[in-house]
Amino acid sequence: MSKSIITGVDVGTYYVKVVVVDTSRLNDKKMPVVLATGMAETKGLRHGYIVHHTEVVKSIKAAIAQAEKIAKIPLKRAYISVGGIGLQSITLNGSTSVTRADLEITKLDIAKAQEIAEAEMPSSFAMNRKIVHTIPIQYKIDSKVVLGNPEGMRGTKLEVKMHFITCLEQHVSELIQAAEEAGLEVLDVMAAPIAASLVTLTKAQKIAGCVLANIGAETVSIAVFEDNLPISIEVFPIGSTDITNDIALGLKVPLEEAEQIKIGRIAGTSYPRRKIEEIVSARLSDIFELIEAHLKKLGRGGLLPAGIIIAGGGSGLSNIEDLAKAALKLPSRVANIGGGTEIKESVKESTWAVAYGLCLFGMHADEGQSVDAGSYLIRKTRNNFVNWLKQFLP
Repeated sequence: MSKSIITGVDVGTYYVKVVVVDTSRLNDKKMPVVLATGMAETKGLRHGYIVHHTEVVKSIKAAIAQAEKIAKIPLKRAYISVGGIGLQSITLNGSTSVTRADLEITKLDIAKAQEIAEAEMPSSFAMNRKIVHTIPIQYKIDSKVVLGNPEGMRGTKLEVKMHFITCLEQHVSELIQAAEEAGLEVLDVMAAPIAASLVTLTKAQKIAGCVLANIGAETVSIAVFEDNLPISIEVFPIGSTDITNDIALGLKVPLEEAEQIKIGRIAGTSYPRRKIEEIVSARLSDIFELIEAHLKKLGRGGLLPAGIIIAGGGSGLSNIEDLAKAALKLPSRVANIGGGTEIKESVKESTWAVAYGLCLFGMHADEGQSVDAGSYLIRKTRNNFVNWLKQFLP
């Protein structure tokens, strides 16, 4: 497989989605041209973690096979997203004295401050977890905030505020093993909310401050951005499947029929529209209450100028923007994928954001370069996480 061909695989609770791009061909917005997509129903997952290994392998194989048929090339390597309720982040501080006699700050000083911050991670939080992304949010020199990289500046004390995005080791190792049994070499993993942000959020939104909420089948993941950096990641064990269950109970209909009612494919006098809206609104209100509580915990409640951007399969529910606006007291909109005129229509829906974002990550991961949608983050998160995990795989 050519190095210009990059594959992103998003193993969600409801669907496995695959996007294949050709980085040798860029469209009018300097984005890679999408060659193919593949999608298969996910079986064997619960809240983002694997409960039936063989079924997950089959699901990944089916989605890959569909993409290979369209792309007309074999797919052997891929970037994989990690998500689900095992994903969690924490922000910690570290400080160190500058070592050089002339008080010039070096890379060693920066690395030491970051290591000290990591060492502050509570053992109760770190147990069974592995850091996926390490992101410096803020530096201080002698208690004064520094903009950008402090290397080369002078001072006696260097402080850093670090954001660590972590996942449960067992969950991600099983995911990588399933992908490899499906015939893929996993090049790297990326937190799903971060991958989605690369293609759904603009730099202006990230700088001003916003929250990206991905409403999946069984989870809602949020990523809070400020000053172009993610400052918090959180996943809630609730999703659009809960809305389907509520409709089934409220209208006394089978689950399959409730799903069709939820997405608007079944309508009629036998199903009162007002009652359906009340059921959907009640569950969405629960979701937005969880998001609001988290934002208040961060001290950002009602204080994100770019508001909430809603993605995922649940983003297509009626009146969701109005409900989010009323609940969070923030501007709200449904996300779409921006990629220029040549991007395939099938990938423009935000449900493809994670898989397409993984392709952008892969496009720049080896080069250490930046992309407009991710910039600083991608340069800082490249690691040997996959290689570390492989030593434990059979």
